[in-house]
Amino acid sequence: MLLAVDIGNTNITIGVYEGESLQFTARTATDADRTGDQYAVELMGIFALYHCDVSCISGAIVSSVAPAVTNSICSAVAKVVGIEPLVVGPGIKTGLNIAINDPAELGADLLCASVAALHKYPLPNAVCDLGTASTIFVLDKDGKMIGGIIYPGIRTSLMALVNNAALLPQISYEKPKQVIGKNTIDSMRSGLILGAASLLDGMLERVEEELGMPVTAIATGGYSPDIVRNCKRKFILDENLVLEGLRILYEKNDRSKKHRG
Repeated sequence: MLLAVDIGNTNITIGVYEGESLQFTARTATDADRTGDQYAVELMGIFALYHCDVSCISGAIVSSVAPAVTNSICSAVAKVVGIEPLVVGPGIKTGLNIAINDPAELGADLLCASVAALHKYPLPNAVCDLGTASTIFVLDKDGKMIGGIIYPGIRTSLMALVNNAALLPQISYEKPKQVIGKNTIDSMRSGLILGAASLLDGMLERVEEELGMPVTAIATGGYSPDIVRNCKRKFILDENLVLEGLRILYEKNDRSKKHRG
């Protein structure tokens, strides 16, 4: 079995695969102040919660966009499962043609998501990762990762608004009853949720204009369900796209290992 760990800016997503089958996922908060031992205790608790035998884990892979946490998580994985995890980074075999100015700039999570999108979905496609930051990265009709778009995620936008406007309250991520809000909270929800959906629709329309052809739109990331249900275009919602990319990358880089079931 394979342990896959995606370290994001806000959350850490943990998945365990048996072959190509995802057995379970779990999430915990990203915290740079926590030690490897603290994360190890939490990881042990997650394995116990999902009744997963640690001795069945024969491989591990980690992607991270939070460098301050990477070593602690790798230490935790080594202590709990007795395996030094493969870390997504320079030198790893991807099978992905990255046609941007500096491929080293591509975040590990976006690399994993792009690899999964290349293997799973029709080309050209656009991977929309909607988390702390919202990113759209495009694979052309030949499967080349040709670049993308980055803008603030809905939580980041909301925090900036609340912190800089004294009279605006914190709100939940609910769809308003109508576009034109009748009170402050509904007006904020309209701008936050429907605004994010409209932005995503509009950017993908521009992507298609630039490519000269339609794209398969794939949404992933923690806030993707809140946003894409309010979009006008159709999306494939794949909340485990990064984990799937991690599984594919592990297989590409460690084919000699056989997973125990």
